[in-house]
Amino acid sequence: MIQHLPKIQHKDSDQFFLISGPCAIEGEDMAMEIAEAIVKLSDKYKIPYIFKGSFKKANRSRIDSFTGIGDEKALKIIQKVGETFNIPTTTDIHSESDAALASQYVDVLQIPAFLVRQTDLLIAAAKTGKVVTLKKGQFMAPESMSFAVQKILDSNNQKVAIIERGTTFGYQDLVVDFRGLQTMGQFAPVILDVTHSLQQPNQTSGITGGDPDKIETLAKAGIAVGASGIFIETHPNPAVAKSDGANMLPLEKLDDLLGKLTKIRKTINEF
Repeated sequence: MIQHLPKIQHKDSDQFFLISGPCAIEGEDMAMEIAEAIVKLSDKYKIPYIFKGSFKKANRSRIDSFTGIGDEKALKIIQKVGETFNIPTTTDIHSESDAALASQYVDVLQIPAFLVRQTDLLIAAAKTGKVVTLKKGQFMAPESMSFAVQKILDSNNQKVAIIERGTTFGYQDLVVDFRGLQTMGQFAPVILDVTHSLQQPNQTSGITGGDPDKIETLAKAGIAVGASGIFIETHPNPAVAKSDGANMLPLEKLDDLLGKLTKIRKTINEF
């Protein structure tokens, strides 16, 4: 996937690539602070980096949940991040009109897990010519993602990857089946979304919980089994984040984690 992104850093790196940023764009200062910090780390560890931020949050548990600061305002911030640091950017879309709008500002369009079977949405994303990442539905078997990938390919777009984010286990938990990364890798490059895989959805409060203490464990396992990329949402202070703070990694902890992950990938590459 990364070979299709002209602004990707460290093209010749043998490392995994990183998709990282805040869950949602809360403002320009916050987005620039996070991007600047991660760019420095990507240079330090020679990791190709894609900045991620949602320009709006359409899938919320409660009507009073934060949904965004305004679509075009948020997209322009994401665009500014990409131009300032010369890095590719990504955001998630929820409708065909979102595909047309967001493609003007970002390099990669992400299809949310709950929408990955929506044919018209996938076709609209593919026809923008952008790279398309498909989040595996929590309700889907890894083998089923071959059909989602094929919809992109059949729309004359070869630039597609899959994001694993766990499978629903009971009502309030997600589990990553690492066998699935190998299975889905037959269809497209696979990215492990570490932080969303540790969500605890359907809480009685209407606010999604999480288990961020296991971020390092899950990320290490993903690299060990050969994930092409790692997806980590991060924030300077997750406790005050306006979306998904319960499962985000504090920005200050990213350096140590990436250092460990790059050592694992280097070891794997020697075999």
